[in-house]
Amino acid sequence: MARTVSDPDPRTALATLAAARGDSLAALSAMLGRNAAYLQQYVRRGSPRVLGERDRRLLSDYLGVSEATLGALPERAAGFRIRKLDVAASAGPGALVDREIVLGTDTLDPGLARKLGLRDGQAAIIRVRGSSMEPGLFDGDHIVVDTADRTPRAKGGVYVIRIDDAVMVKRVALVRGALVATSDNPDAAAVPDGAIAVIGRVVWQMREPR
Repeated sequence: MARTVSDPDPRTALATLAAARGDSLAALSAMLGRNAAYLQQYVRRGSPRVLGERDRRLLSDYLGVSEATLGALPERAAGFRIRKLDVAASAGPGALVDREIVLGTDTLDPGLARKLGLRDGQAAIIRVRGSSMEPGLFDGDHIVVDTADRTPRAKGGVYVIRIDDAVMVKRVALVRGALVATSDNPDAAAVPDGAIAVIGRVVWQMREPR
């Protein structure tokens, strides 16, 4: 999910986002194929004055923010609109829901949306509840769900599913022709019995700094 930073300065935004993820500026510089001091000089000395288009795009994709957060001009920062649903995908016993309520829309960077293979009207953001998918997903995380991808394969993946009236997020694989759902947390309760209806595949997540 595209995150925003209250300070409009892109240098402050980059330093804040890197610290929240536990990434050093040297490591992010290496990811860009630059020398270790590249981003540190950008943040602390203002050199370069602005990030190059390639570097900004790679960083925005990695950090899950819009290019505008890292200094792109407004006309280059139009986002991919995505529905935000009032549905908690339980990583615990399952959230009972009878309908999906659209809270509004949020924005993903267009480059990230393309990288994730998302299509207009076939993606949604929902909140995770519970601990059964830790350490990959924690209670309160927000996830982007590709609702066009509803076909788990043998190697498996993380999907939002419905069993009876309970919506949950689980690891789902096709085993001998049948869908099997499991939790990543070995201490989690057993997944409820019942037919599995796949809502979509989890392709991105956002975690607020703790």
